[in-house]
Amino acid sequence: MAPGVGKTYEMLHEGRRRKDRSTDVVIGLVETHGRPRTTEVIGDLEIVPHKRIEYKGVTLEEMDMETVIRRKPQVALVDELAHTNAPSSKNDKRRQDVEELLDAGITVFSTVNVQHLELADIVESITGVLVREHIPDRIITDADEIELVDMSPNALRHRMAHGNVYPPERTERALEGFFREGNLNALRDLALRKVATAVEEDLEDHMRGHNMNATWATDEQVMVCVDSQAEAQHLVRRAWRIANAAKTDLLAVFVETPRWARASPDEWRILEENLRFAEDLGAEVMRVKGSDVAAELARVAREKNVGSVVIGHSRRGRLQEMLNGSDVTRMLRRLPNLDVHVVAQRDPR
Repeated sequence: MAPGVGKTYEMLHEGRRRKDRSTDVVIGLVETHGRPRTTEVIGDLEIVPHKRIEYKGVTLEEMDMETVIRRKPQVALVDELAHTNAPSSKNDKRRQDVEELLDAGITVFSTVNVQHLELADIVESITGVLVREHIPDRIITDADEIELVDMSPNALRHRMAHGNVYPPERTERALEGFFREGNLNALRDLALRKVATAVEEDLEDHMRGHNMNATWATDEQVMVCVDSQAEAQHLVRRAWRIANAAKTDLLAVFVETPRWARASPDEWRILEENLRFAEDLGAEVMRVKGSDVAAELARVAREKNVGSVVIGHSRRGRLQEMLNGSDVTRMLRRLPNLDVHVVAQRDPR
């Protein structure tokens, strides 16, 4: 969630554990920031000498990627994945160096703070700090394993106050700025959610790989069905509130049945407005095609681990005709454990 929680320390510990199991491990680059415990845990791990680059009268040290590749260890430890390399380096970004190590068949352990992911704009709005170094989300998505190094905000602030993160002259300003408790709580929430998303994707892959059709009771999503009726936005808003209260994700689904081949331009326009409205609220939007609405909704609910579905209750409108009655009944027969929220539709004034 933030600097100082112990990412580098944990990475080095994992390297030591691997070395003790006879894995060939080297340190490509580690930033100790002068922290004694971090330096101590390096122990007898082999360090590949750094490349020294002169820039504006200052000597900068970077990972010597070419030497690491020639050394060809089984595992390389490379700290601070979002780092920008010194000018004249082969690659602009350290993550590009890491990708070259991976291409050479070397497993890489690395570290990154949540503010460097592709939600830096959210971090800036929370902390007021502009984050200039980013890594693409695909780097996280493609990782074989992700480990969250967690710490309560209060514990991190105590660690900082004791001088274990920054030197004394920087600590007070950091505690009053980026490391305010509210900021750390928000960053921790972002980090937890990011890791939870990765775990859910792994679980979905496992479920599909083992032909498991039932939904599972972990972080179940809320699903709402969207059509071309103006009332659909009311349904989406209610579904969003339910998902927000449950601290889970919202899924908005449009089922394109054969009748949509005859839909008017106005119907398509309203549909697109409703889907954009759902996206604006942060929903994942899915468009699926099929002649059996209930079957398609049930399939999506299984694949996306939907625990609740929001439908409208009214005697008017095509959306209600699609969702109420036999379609809903048949969907629930397929997924008897699904929770259903029936929302009263507001009469147009």
